[in-house]
Amino acid sequence: MIGYLDLILRLTIWFLLTADLSLANIIIGVSIALLLPRKLTSPGLLKDWLRALFEVLIAIPQAYFEAFEIMFRPHTEEGVTMERVKPQRTSGLIFLDIFLITFTPKTIVLKYHQAGWYEVHRILPRKKS
Repeated sequence: MIGYLDLILRLTIWFLLTADLSLANIIIGVSIALLLPRKLTSPGLLKDWLRALFEVLIAIPQAYFEAFEIMFRPHTEEGVTMERVKPQRTSGLIFLDIFLITFTPKTIVLKYHQAGWYEVHRILPRKKS
C-alpha cells in the first residue's frame, strides 16, 4: 500500500511539473516514477500518510487565509526557527512536510538538516508600538 502512495506522490509531482495529462506524458511519468530509485528504509505507516494528506487539505484554506492576512495587515517582522522532523519519516513524507510548510505564504523551509530539523523562515505581523 505504501508503495502505491509513493508512486502517486511521484506521479503528482510529475504532473504538476509538466502540466500535461496527455497519454504520452502519462506513460513517461509512470515510467520515470517506477525507474526512480527508492531508499531502503522502513516504509511509512499508512497512518502517517493519511495524516499528511489530511494536513494538505487543511493547508489549502490556511494558505488563502494567510495571503489575505498579509494583504490587509502588513507583515514587516521576520524570524528563523528550527522545527523538529516528526520521528521515523520516510523521504516522501519529509518532502510532503517541506511542501506544506512552504505552501503557506508566511513560511518557507530554508534548509533540511540531516540531524532531523527544518530551518524555517517566517514573516510575522508588525509589532504594535
